[in-house]
Amino acid sequence: MRSHYCGQVTESLIGKTIEVCGWVNRRRDHGGVIFVDLRDREGLLQIVFHPDNAAVFTLGETLRTEYVIKVTGIIRQRPEGTINEDMHTGHVELLVSDVTLLNKADTPPFRVDEHQAVNEDVRLRYRYLDLRRPEMIERLRFRSRLTNIMRRYLDEHGFVDVETPFLTKSTPEG
Repeated sequence: MRSHYCGQVTESLIGKTIEVCGWVNRRRDHGGVIFVDLRDREGLLQIVFHPDNAAVFTLGETLRTEYVIKVTGIIRQRPEGTINEDMHTGHVELLVSDVTLLNKADTPPFRVDEHQAVNEDVRLRYRYLDLRRPEMIERLRFRSRLTNIMRRYLDEHGFVDVETPFLTKSTPEG
């Protein structure tokens, strides 16, 4: 379904056709050209909808935050003056040749990409959105790395990992 993750696209891919999937993080219409920041588990990539491709451009106009799309296009160098040093992929952009809307989304109760104080009850109610926030992704990755290190250490020292129904905690969803 994808050839690359958004956050792993680099200048070495300039001129190549790639396919990425993700959530629409932001959409900006600059009078004739539409820019979308596409987000996946690895980061952000700016994608560009040009009016020369009318069908794709029309779909680009309908995109909203948290829509899920699959995009095919050519990686190109960002024009002088538009490079974003704050982004890992800030030197490149994806010129869209084909786009598929995989899933629409309602307007979320809070922005996934902003560092704002969101009521904990709201975050828990919309846990699936909260888990998309960069802070939460980083915490989950840290926990996963730590757990793997501990398991590897214990395995190397002859310990046996035993999970019994009585000793493990139950999951809230069943």
